[in-house]
Amino acid sequence: MTSPAERGALAIVVVNYGSHLLLASNLVQVSRSVPEADVVVVDNYTSATEQAAVSALCADHTWTLVASPVNAGFGAGMNLGVEEATRRGNTRFLLLNPDATIDRRSVGLMVSAVDADPLALVAPTILTSSGAVWFAGADLHLGFGRSRATRHRAGYPRERFEPWLSGACLLVTLDLWSRVGGFDERYFLYWEDIDLSMRVVRNGGRLTLLEEARAVHDEGGTHGEEHQGSARGKSSVYYFYNIRNRLLFAAQHLEAKDRRRWVLNSPLAAWDVLLQGGRRQLLRSAAPMRAAVTGTYAGLALHARERTARRR
Repeated sequence: MTSPAERGALAIVVVNYGSHLLLASNLVQVSRSVPEADVVVVDNYTSATEQAAVSALCADHTWTLVASPVNAGFGAGMNLGVEEATRRGNTRFLLLNPDATIDRRSVGLMVSAVDADPLALVAPTILTSSGAVWFAGADLHLGFGRSRATRHRAGYPRERFEPWLSGACLLVTLDLWSRVGGFDERYFLYWEDIDLSMRVVRNGGRLTLLEEARAVHDEGGTHGEEHQGSARGKSSVYYFYNIRNRLLFAAQHLEAKDRRRWVLNSPLAAWDVLLQGGRRQLLRSAAPMRAAVTGTYAGLALHARERTARRR
């Protein structure tokens, strides 16, 4: 097979947050599979011990480390990583979660796709470690703000939707990245991939899901995030930012009628997010409910500020 990097310098960009053990098991595997790729690791600060462990890993495997003095969030971390990868001469960027792996063949297929269409944002099918489908495309339904897997599209023939690709594994060219301006750092965590997908399409790009390319997601690797839901509780971070960022997205992208509906349905939407972690968690701790309430208020405040700023 032709080297994935032969048709344009390729960098693998990973944002770490307290998960150096995942880098040791997952990123080592990926970098060995595609040894010609440049690897850039952005470490969002958690502790001196964690940053030292990440630094040692990078030194051992000749990866480039961007050590952030603060936790800047996922989108900001990716932006820093792509900036460094660009400075190093790369024009193709594989954006990869630390809890994900991908094989050489799949990387090659994704690179071929962006070679054929430099304005395509490309994602693989993402499987769990057991082989089940974790992500194979998703639609954001505009009437309420609920996301559903693309395979369920036929069941909702009258609903309006926008497709999106998971940020867990994406390939993007420098041309497209520059056109859309990277991730919107205001999202901090969650919904930044939905926002990016929307801006790609609105700026003349295309979303491409390669069913034949495969990545594997290490379930529960970071913050317990799963697009398909889970029977176990998730973190307060997951609840807060999912609920908050839904309303930020509405303010930025929706027409007035849909914005009003999303705002009015905020309590029900927050409850739907909470239920992704199951009902039992609500009996064990008040933390999930607190996160939902504070996330709703923070989202409403962001929504109001964003709409005010856009009217000026």
